[in-house]
Amino acid sequence: ISDYERKDIMQGIKMKPFIKWAGGKTELLPVLEGNLPQQIRENKEIDTYIEPFVGAGAFFIYLASNYKFNKIIINDVNHKLINVYRVIKESYDELIKDLLCMREEYLSYSEEEKKEMYLRIRDEFNDWENTNKIKQAANFIFINKTCFNGLYRENKKGGYNVPWGKHQNPSIFDEEQLKNISRLLNLKNESGQDKVTILCGNYKDVDKYITQKTLVYMDPPYRPITESGFTAYNKGGFNDDSQVELANFFKQISDRGAYSMLSNSDPKNFDENDEFFDELYSDFNIDRVYASRMINSKGNGRGKVSEILVTNY
Repeated sequence: ISDYERKDIMQGIKMKPFIKWAGGKTELLPVLEGNLPQQIRENKEIDTYIEPFVGAGAFFIYLASNYKFNKIIINDVNHKLINVYRVIKESYDELIKDLLCMREEYLSYSEEEKKEMYLRIRDEFNDWENTNKIKQAANFIFINKTCFNGLYRENKKGGYNVPWGKHQNPSIFDEEQLKNISRLLNLKNESGQDKVTILCGNYKDVDKYITQKTLVYMDPPYRPITESGFTAYNKGGFNDDSQVELANFFKQISDRGAYSMLSNSDPKNFDENDEFFDELYSDFNIDRVYASRMINSKGNGRGKVSEILVTNY
């Protein structure tokens, strides 16, 4: 569909992520948009937008549905998550059929039966290679909406191990929302080529697509702000060495002339003397913004905390 059709489809529709995700950016959308380069913000136009750690895609979905663009590239190292995006794009009808059946079955059960169904779906999800990818996309969405706190966590062997969340009447999915996201993912240019490219791999894999006409937004696994903090949503992990390597990548693409923006935790929430990111990104602009921590095992741990927002413009 064209940009004109995109405007018609999205008019009056408030797009939002279809899954819950640690570090999701829905609440920070006004702040992120307010920190876009002035020309992009005023013209509502982006040549190429790249998001190497797409996660739930709050900012990607917002920009794709509100800004004119020539190309968008989304990427994530989590192949099970990327499979969901690809299935929404390529096999929307089949996905909805699976989700409708799962929701009807789940809501018909007693509490104990709901738990048993969750554990059965979780086992099937972990038997990745022996289940077709459309069903696995449905399984991903189902467990995300019925697990404890919407958390995605894998053990060292790559197995999803989050317990049941005791949800009695979850919506699980919004059919109209998924339909609109599918339409976004299927936008075409005048030559009939896809305007949205979905990649799965290391964030550095996007490097070859970055030019002076590119806006890159990086939302990596956050550095912990408490001693018990957790950064890994898959078995790979993301430690301080990884953060330093990412900062070097930020500098490299900045030298190339690309607009770059990056989010991360603010270590000063835990230790006011922690200058880790202030030193790491000392050559760039660092703002501190505030957001609620939506995924936390303790309710009193979900208050407002500061995050850093780094820009090279």
